[in-house]
Amino acid sequence: MKSPLVLFAAAALVLPAAAQVKLTPSGGKVAVEIDGKPFTDFYMTGKAFDAQVTKPYLWPLRAASGTTITRSWPMVEVDEEKGEKKPSRNGPPAYDHQHQRGLWFAHDNVNKLDFWNNEWSYFADLHRKNLGRINLVKLGDVKSGKDKGSIAATFEWTDIEGKNPILTENRVMTFYSDPKLRYFDVDITLTALAPVTFGDGKDGAFGIRLRPILQEDKGVSHITNADGLVGEKQLWGKPSNWCDYSGEISGEKVGVAMLDHPENPRHPVRWHARGYGLFAANPWGLAALTNDKSLDGSMTLDTGKSVRYRYRVIIHPGDAKDANIAAQWTKYTAGK
Repeated sequence: MKSPLVLFAAAALVLPAAAQVKLTPSGGKVAVEIDGKPFTDFYMTGKAFDAQVTKPYLWPLRAASGTTITRSWPMVEVDEEKGEKKPSRNGPPAYDHQHQRGLWFAHDNVNKLDFWNNEWSYFADLHRKNLGRINLVKLGDVKSGKDKGSIAATFEWTDIEGKNPILTENRVMTFYSDPKLRYFDVDITLTALAPVTFGDGKDGAFGIRLRPILQEDKGVSHITNADGLVGEKQLWGKPSNWCDYSGEISGEKVGVAMLDHPENPRHPVRWHARGYGLFAANPWGLAALTNDKSLDGSMTLDTGKSVRYRYRVIIHPGDAKDANIAAQWTKYTAGK
C-alpha cells in the first residue's frame, strides 16, 4: 500500500469567497459543508492513517434540517442505538453488520475477494480469509463552489493486506446546494489491472445503512421503488430506476432516495433493500437476488477494460411522493 502520508499532497482546494458548498481535506478525510452547515465527511484512510478503514465511506449523512439519517455505529456508540445490540454466541450482546458504515460502494465477490464484509477486525481478530480492501492512491482535485463542489480520488482494490491490486477505481463525487434537499452524485469507473470477475452475490454494491429509528421492521418507515412496490417483501431483489427509504425522526418526516443512472450496465438495477435499515443498488446480484440458481449475474473485465457506475442520492423531507422522486428521476436523466 502506498504511504498515506503523501496522498493528500496532491489535493487542490479551490474555495471561492462565497462558496455554499465548502470542502475541506484534513487527516484522512474530506469534510463537506453545505450552506454553512456540516453535511458529511468522506473517510478514506482512517484515523492517523491506520489500517482501520478498509473501504471509503461517507458518514454521517444529514438532511437539510441537520438531522442525521445514517447509523452512528461502529464509528461512535450513541444511546439511541444501544438497544439494538443482540445476543451473541461468542460473547456479550453485539450490534449487527459492523462493516455497514454510512454510505459506500463495494461488492462481496471480486475475484473471490470480499470487499463488502471486510472490517479490519474480521481479518485481525476473527482471522477470516479472502477479504479485500479499497486503498486510497491519490486524492485529486477538491473543489468548493457557490452552487456545487466536488471530490476526485483514485483507489486500488487489493487483498486485505494492501497487496496484489486487481482494480483501479476513479471516483468523482459532486455535492449540490439546495434549500430543502441534500443531494449528490457519485461517478465511479473501475479499470481492471488483471482479469477481474465480479461474482453473482447478494452483498453489493452501492449501499447505505440508516439509523435504527428509520428501520422498516420497526413499523415506522417504509421502502418504495419507482414501480410502486412497497416494503421489503415486495421489492427486495426487484429491478427499478430508484428506491426510497422514508420515515420519521422526532416528529420530522425524512427520507433518502438512491437513483440508478440509465446508462449504468444492467439498468434498471436490482435492489438489496432490507427492513433492518440497509438498502443497496446491486448490478451483480441475479441468482442471489432472485433465488433462481439457473441465472448468473457475474461480469468479467479483461485487463485494461473499464466499467462505469453512476448514482444520485437525495435526502429529502417527507416521503417519496412528497419529495416527487419521480420528477427528480426525470431531472437526473436529463443531466440536471
